[in-house]
Amino acid sequence: MNFEPVFDFLKKLARNNNREWFEKNKAKYIAIKDSFDGFVAGLLDEMITFDNALAGLDPKKLTFRIYRDVRFSKDKTPYKKNMSAGISPTGKGMGKPGYYLHIQPGNESYVALGLFHPEPETLARIRQEIDYNGDDLLTLFNAKKFRSNFGKFWDGDTLKTAPKGYPKDHPLADWLRLKSFIIIHNFTDKEVLDKKFLKKLTAVMQSGKPLNDFLTHALV
Repeated sequence: MNFEPVFDFLKKLARNNNREWFEKNKAKYIAIKDSFDGFVAGLLDEMITFDNALAGLDPKKLTFRIYRDVRFSKDKTPYKKNMSAGISPTGKGMGKPGYYLHIQPGNESYVALGLFHPEPETLARIRQEIDYNGDDLLTLFNAKKFRSNFGKFWDGDTLKTAPKGYPKDHPLADWLRLKSFIIIHNFTDKEVLDKKFLKKLTAVMQSGKPLNDFLTHALV
């Protein structure tokens, strides 16, 4: 897929984030949305080769709407400045460990893997798995391919201290304090615009899959 029209549209939308401009340019949006849907369909085909839990998903139901929910936000601009998709065994809802693709010009594109803000019972199970089998997680993070694409867990939302039931000096206290279990790989605009982007994106996702496997095992 050629992402240049996508970047061009999103850049203009960022400068004209209002309903009047969007309605005048809706045909262009529909065209890039169709192209992005096609890209996600091709990506899903590649992902199924290393994650068969994704087989049977409808790619058209994996992309997110461009319309923002502004009800509880101070930012009232009506449209997102990105194209995105969520891919997990339960679809884009990400109720299970999965993948999130975010395409945005300005070197703001990335792919994220893992589980975002799991329910309390799920969170407790994952923390227990880390406590019991933390060595497996350490081995995963030290694997060459994994380490070359992902540095550490995203720490955007954590407890101030170890959760109840775990010692404050637990050797994996930093991981136990997490409320989400997310890893992120960023892409430059140049990488997204490269004709080999799909191949690179697929390789990055595959290298991070062991984390999703670890999290999934915790929920069995």
